[in-house]
Amino acid sequence: MQRMTQIDSVKSPNARIAAATRPSRFKYINPTLVLVVAALVAYGLIIVYTATVSNESYSFTRQLSGVLVGAVLMLLLFRYDYHQLSHYMALFLIINIVLIMLPHIPGVGLSVNGANSWAKIGPARFQPGEFAKITVILLAASVIARYGGKLGSAREYLKALGILMVPVVAILTQPDLGTGMVYLFIAGTALIVGGARPRFILISLGVMAAAVAAILILDPVADSIAGKDVLLKDYQKSRLLVFLDNSYDPTGDGYNLTQAKIAIGSGGLLGKGLGNATQSTLGYLPESPTDFIFCVLAEQLGFVGALLLIALYAALLFVCYRIAYNANDMFGTLIVMCTAGMWLFQILENIGMTCGLMPITGIPLPFMSYGTSFMVVNFVMLGFIGSVWAHNGR
Repeated sequence: MQRMTQIDSVKSPNARIAAATRPSRFKYINPTLVLVVAALVAYGLIIVYTATVSNESYSFTRQLSGVLVGAVLMLLLFRYDYHQLSHYMALFLIINIVLIMLPHIPGVGLSVNGANSWAKIGPARFQPGEFAKITVILLAASVIARYGGKLGSAREYLKALGILMVPVVAILTQPDLGTGMVYLFIAGTALIVGGARPRFILISLGVMAAAVAAILILDPVADSIAGKDVLLKDYQKSRLLVFLDNSYDPTGDGYNLTQAKIAIGSGGLLGKGLGNATQSTLGYLPESPTDFIFCVLAEQLGFVGALLLIALYAALLFVCYRIAYNANDMFGTLIVMCTAGMWLFQILENIGMTCGLMPITGIPLPFMSYGTSFMVVNFVMLGFIGSVWAHNGR
């Protein structure tokens, strides 16, 4: 941890030597990172193609365009010196709020599945909350980096926590609980890596648990008084109850979970083969290219295919950890660790919900789920990770 909290002025000899010996043509490219990502993205494209080829609601060409645009942005960001962004905390916060509040603007916002989380500007239709993940990570990194790896006082901790909670509260106005959980996990990662005292973290978790309990208790009372859903939407309650009792709502969220388990279980050890995912192709598995893409993979390629995906994710997270560990400054370390933390949470939540181990949410699977905005955002964060690797010890 001491090495991860070095200030900007301290340069790592190993990083300096590595930078000096890199071939000039590829000095901005981490080959291990690129190879792991290329394998992961290619794997995802194969699975998405099989999930969308017979579904006219999705366009594989659109998914491919997201990969191409994201890859270009990633390569450009490799060359960009991330240090230049460390002093724009206020700007990140403003951009964050604007993006999250964009769906609330009449004529711009779109309501999908009971949430105002989409926006439409001209022909472009996108999720501003997805793009806000970029500024949430940069905001968290710039806020916590100012403390130099030591959040020792309660006053400093509460100040940092208050700033980081602004995007979380804003996204809940849509309401988008899944994305809010991602923001919350990013904030938690930043606080832990940034040197917050364990007792501060534990107290925060206790307060959070108490707040969730209070919402669950007060929700029926608030709904009866107002005559409508106030604190929790019906679909949010349903997903929570299905998590507690899989037999609840057998024609709704309970049905989705049942079909997800059938898809995973039917894949067995080696799967049914590419293009033979009957649960998705016959329409039994809802949202198969997006939320339940892991089920499509498991049904077609079985336990071995799922294990390969997990191995690729483990390799990606390990490479991120090594880059963060060798970073010269806390800002760079936080960018990488917050991004890795975000991916880790999304992986655990998405795979866990398909197995009934986590509540069902709309959190997609990194580099696998269908979604142009989601893919571009992941590539942008890869670009920043590559920038941290390329611009240390130079």
